Amino acid sequence: MSFDLTQETKRLENIAVGIRRDIIRSLAAAGSGHLGGSLGLTDVFTCLYFSYLRHKPENPNWEERDRLILSVGHVAPVLYTALAHAGYFDPAELLTLRKLGSRLQGHPGKEHGLPGLEISSGSLGQGLSIATGLALAARFRGKNFRVVSVHGDGELQEGSIWEAAMSAAHHKLSNLVAIIDRNKVQIEGNTSSVMEIEPLREKWTAFGWAVFECNGNNIRDILTTFEKIGNLKLSAPAVILAHTLMGKGVGSIEGDYTWHGKAPDKDQAKDFENQLLKIQ
Repeated sequence: MSFDLTQETKRLENIAVGIRRDIIRSLAAAGSGHLGGSLGLTDVFTCLYFSYLRHKPENPNWEERDRLILSVGHVAPVLYTALAHAGYFDPAELLTLRKLGSRLQGHPGKEHGLPGLEISSGSLGQGLSIATGLALAARFRGKNFRVVSVHGDGELQEGSIWEAAMSAAHHKLSNLVAIIDRNKVQIEGNTSSVMEIEPLREKWTAFGWAVFECNGNNIRDILTTFEKIGNLKLSAPAVILAHTLMGKGVGSIEGDYTWHGKAPDKDQAKDFENQLLKIQ
């Protein structure tokens, strides 16, 4: 690694607390939105935007940037907040989430002009096809950028995911990394009861992908996994099964699927922020 892992982990952990705080505040201001998944993915997005991805907030359209495809569009708050903290726009704008005329709608929309967005998303199951196309285009154009797509585990119940997975493996897209938010819950309950998706490791392996697993709420583990993928010099796309807790950081709601698509009121938001401070 080109950095001290212990120091880098601590730096990113501090950033993650601030991102979680602003996710809570933005949803409380909006009065609606998806809190649980956004908090659960905060550590992953912190590692992506502050350590792994090659990008330039001052030049969002930099040709050599890595592309981040948010397939699971309803966790837009974590993407918006990571972009704001990284310098793409003023974090004060986060309080306009879901407001009429805001650039920060419930699902990301490029038509609203927010810098840092690669695609409009919200229709589950589409992101891996887009990411596969971008990764293939990079090869044809002789570009070295990487493509990272982020998916919910319930999203893997969509057949289009597996068509794209088959295509990416066929073309040996080693510049493609898919991250699965494996929190084991979706809007209607546990994924195992809605529609079982296991065995995931065996499925992705059978489709020709290199499979990695990590604790998606442990920054050291996430960084180590990214490093491992880079060092192996793969000839296939990689998928990371990131095991997370919905609502991570706010102990009173961790793992509770009812917070999939719910926002805190002002009193709850204050309590949730206090819970974040206690884990620092």
